[in-house]
Amino acid sequence: MLNLYYKIWVDAITRLRSRPENEGMWKFYAVVFISMAQAINLLLIDVIAERYVFKTSAFDVKIHFFHNSKLDGFASFFSLFLLLPLAVNYLLIFRNKRYETLINQYRSYNGKLAAAYIVISYFLPFVLLLVGAALGLS
Repeated sequence: MLNLYYKIWVDAITRLRSRPENEGMWKFYAVVFISMAQAINLLLIDVIAERYVFKTSAFDVKIHFFHNSKLDGFASFFSLFLLLPLAVNYLLIFRNKRYETLINQYRSYNGKLAAAYIVISYFLPFVLLLVGAALGLS
């Protein structure tokens, strides 16, 4: 599983670095898109586990720091779902420029593997929601 994780990262990094318009921003783009995809996957796993397995959420924490429910919602999502992927990605990919070693270790798929992971991660929850609604599952 870690092998696939590294392949996705190497594919994303090599594709982003190869494009001149991403110079100086490729790390930011890679972290944002892949970490968000991972956060959405964590959220999806939590929703499925909450609904069909445990009947309770493992991440049922609300942050009431701001006087705005949208900012509180973002802060909750960030702290519960996005912070973990950001930390793991930093430690496994960016700390001590580990991505340079990984690029020599794994081949690139010209961005196709990373793009497939991101697209599936972003749209799978909507597809499951539509299928569930069509089947009458709620």
